[in-house]
Amino acid sequence: MSLTLGDQDRPELRKLIKGMIESGFTGVTMRLHDEQGEWVGSAGARELGGTEKPPVDGYVRIGSNTKTFTAALVLRLVAEGAIELDAPAADHLPGLGLDPRITVRMLLRHTSGVFNFTGEYHADGTFTPGIPATNTGQEWVDKRFTAYQPEELVRLALSRPARFEPGTGWSYSNTNYVLLRLLVEKATGRSFAGEMRRLVLEPLGLSDTLVPDGDPELPEPHARAYYRYEDAGRTETVDVTRHDPSWISTGGDMISTTRDLHTFISSLLSGKLLPAPLLAEMCEPHPETGYGLGLFVQQASGNGGTIITHNGGVAGHGALMYSTADGSKTLIAALNYVDDAALSLAEAFQKAVAQLVEEVFGGQDTPAAER
Repeated sequence: MSLTLGDQDRPELRKLIKGMIESGFTGVTMRLHDEQGEWVGSAGARELGGTEKPPVDGYVRIGSNTKTFTAALVLRLVAEGAIELDAPAADHLPGLGLDPRITVRMLLRHTSGVFNFTGEYHADGTFTPGIPATNTGQEWVDKRFTAYQPEELVRLALSRPARFEPGTGWSYSNTNYVLLRLLVEKATGRSFAGEMRRLVLEPLGLSDTLVPDGDPELPEPHARAYYRYEDAGRTETVDVTRHDPSWISTGGDMISTTRDLHTFISSLLSGKLLPAPLLAEMCEPHPETGYGLGLFVQQASGNGGTIITHNGGVAGHGALMYSTADGSKTLIAALNYVDDAALSLAEAFQKAVAQLVEEVFGGQDTPAAER
């Protein structure tokens, strides 16, 4: 195992990322900004069987962190007056047959009830498939260079029964954020990628953050991503670093670096991107799930305070993004691993993340006499 350290010796962090490699991840790069300054560490390998470490400033597919970028863009357009949060989304998308009760806010918050085009997991353990996605095994591998149009994904989702009446429940659905992509383009008459650059990436100087649309390439440098599946009784593992990300679209297609993710979340939460009232609405959590508008709101243990977060994983690449509510302390990580339909690393992922968050953000319990 290869390990690279930042300027500070943080043995507790080194131990945690080493443990992530031992639990099954191919490589991990972590960037922490806190009261002690900046620390960057890297563990594991850039590719399976290799010895070269993952690049500290490498590019990674950030998965559902894309949703936080998309939400920030939509709220910038709300600030400009181009979009209204509580207006029907169908006002901008009249040709899709979208339920007129669904508002822009519901799309941002996952309370619309629309079917998830990558498939739905139900409480009874059953699964309703959507398009060939990474939860379908070899089918996704064979079709990973298939090009999809955002409207195609939305129409498939809207052809399926809704999960619940708009505004009456919560269900995480990639469809919500592809609808937001279409809505941005209809409301502005410009491309989603162009608006993302104009209103989010360029104002924050995020030159290494990309909206790839259907481009299968990942800029250098980067770690490799893999996918494992069963074929005629044999286990096959293939390199899926290159694939057409239009299958996930704005549900999780963006590319970034740990440095840019730190700049984005710290700038967003410190008020550099949105007016204070809109930022407050973004960070207002759903009472049952803690989801705001494109991000999760959590409470750290002890007196650690509020944590704002969104994580993402897509086909062997992943990213963690955590921050205090004011953006003053951030924890960012880029991951590469072997993905599969069974999400075999999910338990290890959850355990590792919980340990990281506890180490970085967990506060000491205040004695009762001092409360």
